[in-house]
Parts: sequence; structure tokens; C-alpha cells
Amino acid sequence: MATAPRPARPSRAIEAQEGVKDLILRRGLMAGDPLPTESELMEELQVSRNSIREALKALQAVGIVDIRHGFGMFVGSMSLAGLVNELTFHSRITLQNGANHLAHLVEIREILESGLMERLIELGPQADLTAVADVMARMEAEAEAGLVSPETDRLFHDLLYRPLGNPVVSRLLGAFWEVYYQLRDALGAPDEPPADVAKRHRDIHSAVVKGDRAAAVAAVHAHFEGVRNRAARIGRHEPTDPPAHPAGEPG
Repeated sequence: MATAPRPARPSRAIEAQEGVKDLILRRGLMAGDPLPTESELMEELQVSRNSIREALKALQAVGIVDIRHGFGMFVGSMSLAGLVNELTFHSRITLQNGANHLAHLVEIREILESGLMERLIELGPQADLTAVADVMARMEAEAEAGLVSPETDRLFHDLLYRPLGNPVVSRLLGAFWEVYYQLRDALGAPDEPPADVAKRHRDIHSAVVKGDRAAAVAAVHAHFEGVRNRAARIGRHEPTDPPAHPAGEPG
């Protein structure tokens, strides 16, 4: 009777990766805390220098380890840079092949923000939106001048959800924003004039302040209409004009 083949043993570099992660957890280290030196890791994990270096490079690539040459190694901060690069690259591939993953990303973000909007309204008066009102005023001033900057648009969404106290929200929305921004040439110029961009943001802000859930979700849906149309236009392979300026961050 044939015996089942033994599962392949993980490489020493992979074992070293797991060892470093386990060390971080066991010692209760946080982002920014220093890590042991290469020599100390070699001794503690009983692996070669090459395995340690290979493991550290892999962990650096996913943001678990931060290697600062001349200063040492530290526990990395949460980063979605790898996710952004992967989503951007695969979105470009699907656009070339007649598919349109970008439209799917827009759908996911719209669903996410609709849910976050309802959570925000549940906070009621506890949600301090003073900073959002200030950004809204800045956006309307920019619209009057003929250009809503992507930085102002992004800041509006970032500050809007700050009262939820969930730092992952800001990073995740920022990752989506980066994908859209890197694909801005494929998306083409915004369809909406700056005044309409500002109005759609104002509608979101007003609905949240009033605690009107239905109006808030409707405003989010209207806000994403422009970028949905642009993504759909790419899917139909219709020609797009290159943006004259990065006005109106997509979503």
C-alpha cells in the first residue's frame, strides 16, 4: 500500500519570517518599536544570515518590518501600498483585455461608504464635523475658481469618517483613492463641472448633519455617479480626453 507523500517542509526563510512575526507578538512590540539586530535574530531563531535577510526583505515588502539603513530595523506601520500596486496593475491588465475591474472597485467603495455613512449618522451629535465644514467651504471656494483639487476632495472623505474612530477606514479609502488617481489617464477628464462636484459633497455633509439616512445614502450614490459613468465608458472602449488637470478626484 502506497504511503501518502510527506508535505514539503517550509524553507528556512519562510520559517524565519514566521519566527520574526512570532517574536513581535510575544514581545508585545508595536509599530515603530525597534527590532533585534540580524545577528540577534540569527541566534534566537537559529537560522543563517541569508535566511534572515531574505525573510526581512519579504516582511519589509508587506509592511511588517521597516528597515532604515543606518538606523536599524523597526516594526512597520500598517501600509496598503502593496494592495494599491496590485489593484492598479490588474486594473490596467483587465482594461487591455476588455474587462473592467475598475468599475468593480468603484462599486465596492460606494457600498463601503454607504455603510459608513449610516454608522456616522448613528453617532448623532457625538460626531464632530467642524473640520468637514471647513473643508467644504474650501471646496466651494475652489469650485468658484474653476477647480476642485484632488487633495481637498480626498481630505473631505478622510475627515468625514474620523469620528468613527476606525483608523483602517482612512487607510482603506486612501488605498482606493490612490488606485483611481494612478488610473486617472485611463478614466479621462471628469464629466461634472466643479460646481456640481462641490454640490454633491455639500449634499452628503448636509444629510449627515440632519441625520437623514435616506438622503445621505442617496447623496453618496449621486456622488459616485460620475466616476461610475467614466469607468463604464472605459469598459465600452469609448475614447476619453486626457484630463487637462486633476480636478475632482474620482470618488
